[in-house]
Amino acid sequence: MGYTITEKILARAAGLPSVRAGDEIMAKPDFVLAYDFPGYTDVYFRQMKEEFGIDKVAEPERYAIFIDHMVPAATPKEEELHIGTRKWCAENGVPLYERKGIGHQVAAEVGYATPGAFVVHFDGHISQLGTFGTLAIGMRRNVLEAFVREKVSIRVPQTVRVNLHGELQPGVMARDVFHHMVRVLGPASCRFQVLELGGPGIDTLTTEGIQSITCLAMFTGAITAIVNPDEKRLAYALPRARKQLDPVFSDADAEYAAVHDIDLSGLEPIVVIPPTPANTRNLSDYVGLEVQAGYLGSCASGRLEDIEIAARILAGRQVATGFMLHVIPTSQEIMAEAARRGYVSTIVEAGGFVSSPSCDYCFGRIATMTDNQRAVSTGTLNVKGRMGSPDSEIYLCNAAAVAASAIEGRIADPRKYL
Repeated sequence: MGYTITEKILARAAGLPSVRAGDEIMAKPDFVLAYDFPGYTDVYFRQMKEEFGIDKVAEPERYAIFIDHMVPAATPKEEELHIGTRKWCAENGVPLYERKGIGHQVAAEVGYATPGAFVVHFDGHISQLGTFGTLAIGMRRNVLEAFVREKVSIRVPQTVRVNLHGELQPGVMARDVFHHMVRVLGPASCRFQVLELGGPGIDTLTTEGIQSITCLAMFTGAITAIVNPDEKRLAYALPRARKQLDPVFSDADAEYAAVHDIDLSGLEPIVVIPPTPANTRNLSDYVGLEVQAGYLGSCASGRLEDIEIAARILAGRQVATGFMLHVIPTSQEIMAEAARRGYVSTIVEAGGFVSSPSCDYCFGRIATMTDNQRAVSTGTLNVKGRMGSPDSEIYLCNAAAVAASAIEGRIADPRKYL
């Protein structure tokens, strides 16, 4: 019986010839990533020194910190947090990425999406590095272990394989694929397991689209998602990689906890209605529902293909009177390219508000809604209060649907604009 890509990566990280799902191991992360946030990194830094007597990390090149929340700072307390993070990184010689964009995206751009690497973070959306054959796991508060000792304790997870077939129709995007997966497999279908994507349909998706799917893996209950990287994704990741590792791939006879098949050809745009990310519906059933705001951004979207399709829909048109459209590119690199291609000017001329990369729109720190308002969003969550008042509502959908809805001031099907 062969091995999954996850088993192979963890075996190397543990210094073992092989491991199987269910084995309890100690594995050394190739990279330990985090973003500064109250109650997380500031607490880790203090605990390292006060409880473990660690003044400096032993291998600073294994660590990286991102400042992507509370950017720019709105209060002195927020800036004090950032100052503390800058100081810790400087004292430890740890790379710091500030104002470069949302850390999960920037991590791929600067080489932490190393094919074959084992990466830990406290935030589960780091799973999107799996697009490049990286095993990236969000360990929540348990990630402190990675800051205070070389190896972390982990039980090798089982893997659920999802094979994609066919090709998406115009106006249907990768995040519709993910939400459809939640609908047909269930929100706990990969509980405490790894979601591995494959099948011939994976080759019809863009790298950016696959990043959207892998980013959202936690909403199937998975601890992460991973893809066996193809030549295109290796061509992106290997020149940037911060460590020389051989990419690994699942064996043809690898053992999976379950295998599912999904046909992309018949999918249509999807909307996820409040108040949970499991409430998946066909967008056509909600066309015409009045909405007051639109958010195109987050670590799950806001990439070049999302901005491009929004610009295509908005070109020569205007955002509805009173509608607030916020377009937030996922990174500075993406924003610069979108500007070079004219997408930014098209969106601005249509009445959209384009702002520098930040996580703050996604968790309601900026552009908050008041009671009884509704938003269409490419954010990660639609729980009560996520974007402001607990009496507001968030409808998750793809970037094309956000742009179409901005024109009409109501949930709209983007296919008629394409």
